[in-house]
Amino acid sequence: MVSFRFDPVTLPASTLALRDEVRAFLAEELAAGRFTPHRNSWGTFDAEFSRRCGERGFIGMRWPQRYGGCEASALDRHVVIEEMLAAGAPVGAHWIADRQSGNNILANGSEAARASILPRIAAGECYFAIGMSEPDSGSDLASVGMRATRTDGGWRLNGTKIWTSVAHRAHYLIALARTAPPGDDRRAGLTQFIVAIDAANGVTTRPIHNLYGAHEFNEVLFEDTFVPDDMIVGEIGAGWQMVTGELAFERSGPDRILSTFQLLRQLVARLAETADARSNVAVGRLVAHLVTLRQMSWSVAGMLERGASPELEAAMVKDVGTAFEQEIPEIARLLVPEQASLTRGDLYGEALAQSVLSAPCFTIRGGTREILRGIIARGLGLR
Repeated sequence: MVSFRFDPVTLPASTLALRDEVRAFLAEELAAGRFTPHRNSWGTFDAEFSRRCGERGFIGMRWPQRYGGCEASALDRHVVIEEMLAAGAPVGAHWIADRQSGNNILANGSEAARASILPRIAAGECYFAIGMSEPDSGSDLASVGMRATRTDGGWRLNGTKIWTSVAHRAHYLIALARTAPPGDDRRAGLTQFIVAIDAANGVTTRPIHNLYGAHEFNEVLFEDTFVPDDMIVGEIGAGWQMVTGELAFERSGPDRILSTFQLLRQLVARLAETADARSNVAVGRLVAHLVTLRQMSWSVAGMLERGASPELEAAMVKDVGTAFEQEIPEIARLLVPEQASLTRGDLYGEALAQSVLSAPCFTIRGGTREILRGIIARGLGLR
């Protein structure tokens, strides 16, 4: 029977030194007034900040130098991401490209795609969106209905994607489309395509506003959108394997733990002078959970560094981590009887308001709790 493995990770001295370097960079940025810490760090778009991160070598870190990377370790990249999110840095512009799309292209894309796209991602000048979910499929990716049909020199895509973060600002998305009928196995006949988001090529984005009014999500429509053969990811029909491998990057990182970290920081500051035994126990419990989740996330980074494919462990980190993120605003509301507000100018009130309004999506984005627990149960031989 398969079991979970979350082996401890010991960070080398070079990675600890890199942590200090990133903290110094962020301190310089803050002192210069170049960014204000955001409660929604990896959803906050700042093209200039991404460009400065590219200049410092903080994007595409694991990639070969010929593609703009610095051939760093998975542990090095993990520490950079953790520090960026903990500081509330606006990493949203390059986030998806750096976290998963670029890695997918590096591993499975054509040389033409690697050479033309990866250096621009590493420079913080090329942004990606994720083209997986559809209006009639949700988290059941095997049921996608977007069609790709053969044409001269490539493929024509027709269909719709939904909940597509930053598609209105991205240059590309990687779309999962059906290139053959599913037959008995719905996961067969799927292929990933690198699609330029260009209205002239039949791609239209429509905004979906979230509960607090922000425009992060989109519906994306494809009408006879042409994709050349050298923008296919992997082999024709191998899309399911590409998607499941990609999701290991999406589900296990610090972003599935630290979405409401800024609220936790503000909560600790607010309770500093009025804490009692009840609040000490509650905050201590949250911190203990955070420490444990960090160790689990670091363990997955260690597995990725060794070349493993920890889909099962990544699903567990995502499931437990997003539940923790949702718990923080609920505990905060019980400990501090104060009105949440996005407009009052109070740091705690703003962080609480945004966390309360954002939290419902945490256990949906990147795979619903039900889907994740199905993956975990199957991996453990329980179904």
